[in-house]
Amino acid sequence: MPVLPRRASTALVTAALLGLCGCGERATLSVREGSGPQPALPPPRDTVLPTVDIAPAVGWPAGTAPIPAPGLAVGAFATGLDHPRWLAVMPNGDVLVAETNAPPRPQDSAGIKGWIADRIMARAGATVPSADRITLLRDTNGDGVADLRSVLLDHLHSPFGMARVGDTLYVANTDAVMAFPYRVGQTRITASGRTLVDLPAGPRNHHWTKNLLASPDGHTLYVTIGSNSNVAENGLEAEQGRARIIAVDLASGQSRPFATGLRNPNGMAWQPVTGALWVAVNERDEIGSDLVPDYMTHVRDGGFYGWPWSYYGQHVDTRVQPTDTAKVAAAIAPDYALGPHTASLGLAFYTSGVLPGRYDGGAFIGQHGSWNRKPISGYKVVFVPFAEGQPRGLPEDVLTGFVDAKGRARGRPVGVAIDDRGALLVADDVGNTVWRVTAAK
Repeated sequence: MPVLPRRASTALVTAALLGLCGCGERATLSVREGSGPQPALPPPRDTVLPTVDIAPAVGWPAGTAPIPAPGLAVGAFATGLDHPRWLAVMPNGDVLVAETNAPPRPQDSAGIKGWIADRIMARAGATVPSADRITLLRDTNGDGVADLRSVLLDHLHSPFGMARVGDTLYVANTDAVMAFPYRVGQTRITASGRTLVDLPAGPRNHHWTKNLLASPDGHTLYVTIGSNSNVAENGLEAEQGRARIIAVDLASGQSRPFATGLRNPNGMAWQPVTGALWVAVNERDEIGSDLVPDYMTHVRDGGFYGWPWSYYGQHVDTRVQPTDTAKVAAAIAPDYALGPHTASLGLAFYTSGVLPGRYDGGAFIGQHGSWNRKPISGYKVVFVPFAEGQPRGLPEDVLTGFVDAKGRARGRPVGVAIDDRGALLVADDVGNTVWRVTAAK
């Protein structure tokens, strides 16, 4: 890590590095060309320092909101939250929101790249302390705005995913899945939780978010675990138990790998026609603004999806040495690209029939926004149409306006969910808001 004896020097070097990283490399293809079932995949570009172009976080000015697509309207369901990232809707309509951020992870800051990454995250508004709580929001009068707010759980450890099975609420801390006794309608959980299964974490915890999804029969809990690096640059030993989805048997607590080679899986959902498990995945960085598209895909039990040896199927990443030819040959190409560096996180299928009919059966995706692409990508909510259980066509904008005319981030979408009245909810961690999208009147 560079020696920076004075605060002024730190600022100057940071500015110089950010400026240098953004120079000389920019996208040659549009985000649209890097999207869909057959995205363009140009040759990789090697850069001395990573391309950096990020929308600095400023928040929403009073009286402003995202811009909805034609036929839709948007309003704030809840404001004044503390870095809301993930959502879960209970059967009675209560909305649980994880107010959370990264835990301390000192080894992630090691070296020049770690030092730069810290500055990038600060610029993006991603270094605020974690509130470490689950907050319950309730709309008691049906006007589309939460008028009851209660801390359901606190003193957690960078919580993210939530799933209810029967009278148990499962919460994915960064280092373990916790189980808490819970009855729908309860506004505060005071009972101590128990650890269902430990998860990889520690002083190096590169992708710290872990998400949960219960099987329809309530017997199994699926858990996403991101990689501990970009492309295993810290060695494969640091990736033990990482870059995968695991299946946990709720009766015994025993877990097994369900799918591997997924660099940073986040949103999971059951496809309503086929019943298949789908996941949104963040792909690798630092081989150019056009590579690699983030994606969504159905997940095969036992499937391997390439990370770190290859991307988008069997496209070899030459940075990973030695190459494992058997792994590359086994890599499954994903179903659908969501654009390079869009940071596609949230995923929710729509079956409620309340929004305009074009949304029936398709998927909403929250795109947190890029840092390693010039110009920026993501910073929006998009929709992918489906037909007969498969994606069709290109992504459509649902919510935009998260970046202002000066290139600053008013908000950054993360988790998406469908509420009990068929509206789309969007967690905006920079805007500290949960947005609610309905049909325009």
